[in-house]
Amino acid sequence: MCRAIAQGAYAMEKTVAKSQKTDFIVLGMGCFWGAEKRMGEIPGVIEVESGYAGGDLPGVGYQEILNHERALRIGRTGVRNHAEVVKVTFNPDQVTLQEILSNFWESHNPTQGDRQGNDIGSNYRSAIYYHDPAQKSTALATQAAYQGALDAAGFGRITTEILPLKNYITAEDYHQNYLKKNPGGYCGLGGTGVKYPESSREVAQDSASADIAAKPINSLDPLKTLDDSELNFAQQLIVFEVENCEFCKLFEKDILSHWQAEIPVAATISANPPAGWELEKPLVAAPTVVLFKYGKEVTRYTGYNGEKSNFWKWLGFQLLSPEQQKIAFQQGTEPPFTAPNLDEKRPGRFVDPITGATLFLSNTKFESGTGWPSFFESPEGATTLHQDGSHGMARVEVRSASSGIHLGHVFNDGPAPGFKRYCINGNVLKFIPDR
Repeated sequence: MCRAIAQGAYAMEKTVAKSQKTDFIVLGMGCFWGAEKRMGEIPGVIEVESGYAGGDLPGVGYQEILNHERALRIGRTGVRNHAEVVKVTFNPDQVTLQEILSNFWESHNPTQGDRQGNDIGSNYRSAIYYHDPAQKSTALATQAAYQGALDAAGFGRITTEILPLKNYITAEDYHQNYLKKNPGGYCGLGGTGVKYPESSREVAQDSASADIAAKPINSLDPLKTLDDSELNFAQQLIVFEVENCEFCKLFEKDILSHWQAEIPVAATISANPPAGWELEKPLVAAPTVVLFKYGKEVTRYTGYNGEKSNFWKWLGFQLLSPEQQKIAFQQGTEPPFTAPNLDEKRPGRFVDPITGATLFLSNTKFESGTGWPSFFESPEGATTLHQDGSHGMARVEVRSASSGIHLGHVFNDGPAPGFKRYCINGNVLKFIPDR
């Protein structure tokens, strides 16, 4: 009888939820029992449902996922496992996605890779699975903000995967509201203790018009200079801005809010470089992005009007080798069997060498015998496809969606079920192993 009443109450909660204005986000924070409890305590959250998502397995349950993880560990399968997740349904008039994600970052340790607390395995990975572009943008912006807070506290890089939602499965009934039913049950969640920055609680919604000219730099407070002890003396990007600059807000929205590049970046509203650092010449417009090496200006990018590809190309010419530049910007091709990551088989991801954005996951890599790294899938939104008629051939070119650089081509002779073969120049892929 008690079980029937509990199930009836759970069904009633779902009915009430459907009558309100709602949205949802799917989050992985380790064991879903504690995640469900934490997310359910946020005002404005209507329902939290435990489930599984992000893997390539068909409709499976808890035991099958545990068994599959054991098979992964001993190398008997390479099929991507699901993560334990919670589907958080909320009223956007009462709580923003940004507020939900700030609680998400604070409620677990997103730097641990495939573990959380005593729970170890890829099924316990940290994850944000979004269902529209706006959610992706908010997820990346909050990740960047929290990474800054973690850096200041001495923690490592965030390992949370931020990907489109796929293959969501509702967990078994006994997993729903588990800690309410079992108050003494195990909860492996333990955050870093680092608070999400208050200054980043609200994501800027400002957008600049396309015809805004660069705003001259003047009347800046010289006291608001950057502290060189918090910068990378060997190589550091500094964005010089001014207050109330629409052009700077556009750069923040397009570039800085999505920053995943390996090179560190900092922003200041002072016209002065850090103490002891040298600008080659005065600043004339905002924003101005300056690359410093060992405290001296090497080059700069002045003004911004929404031309993202131009900015990344400028940065690419500072970071890439001549061989990489030829591939990235001149549609070059490396000789077969020369890519340093051709035989890379470790779990991890292949990222854009300029922006740091994920391009391919290692579990989609396969041996094609062609001499170039080959993948049967690219995460949604990571790459773009373009018709290529060069060299008298009709091919489909693959570019990085984040930077626009040339990666290679895609063919229809790959493995089932998609039969795609992304034939990619390994020299323009940076491999990041899972921790």
